Amino acid sequence: MNIEIIKADKLSTDPRPVMSKIFVGGWYDVLKILCKDKGKLERAFEHIFKLDDFYVALVEQKIMAFIAVSERKNERRVIQLDRKELRKHLGFIRGSLTNWALTKEMIDKKYPFAIPVGTGVIEFVATLPEARGKGLAGKLIEYVMETCEYQEYILEVVDTNYGAIKLYERLGFSEFQREKSKHPKKYSGFEYMIYMKR
Repeated sequence: MNIEIIKADKLSTDPRPVMSKIFVGGWYDVLKILCKDKGKLERAFEHIFKLDDFYVALVEQKIMAFIAVSERKNERRVIQLDRKELRKHLGFIRGSLTNWALTKEMIDKKYPFAIPVGTGVIEFVATLPEARGKGLAGKLIEYVMETCEYQEYILEVVDTNYGAIKLYERLGFSEFQREKSKHPKKYSGFEYMIYMKR
């Protein structure tokens, strides 16, 4: 399998529709609380990606996976939320609720520790369901660690994502902290957020 990895902002066509499909597919168990219609969710989230922080894995010129990495200077985020876009696709009430919930959980959320200067923060590791198990996530992480010049890398993963935890350990990451979820497991799908570094 021939895999090409490229920065998302360097692609000749807009990758956000496919990235949104991957995003919704990967986080649907949580997102379906907001809306069960995958098509609406995919259209609603197309705008969120700051492409200069994302890398995509292409197989036969098709986007199959992506990853974001940044230094998190001044708590800078790799995504953005536009309430008007969310309302346009999800309706006024659901769009407003989605904007509020995701702003709280993704934009305003602080790490429970200081992030040292020179640390790369890896986020949003996601793969199309039909491409899982082919090593794309591992290749993306290896690629960013080889090409970005950070002294160390950190990432977060939920305790129920056993496959991802094994992958990160295989790539040299180890747990250094965990935090209990603020939400019951039946809603969030996990009990602890695990923080790993390499």
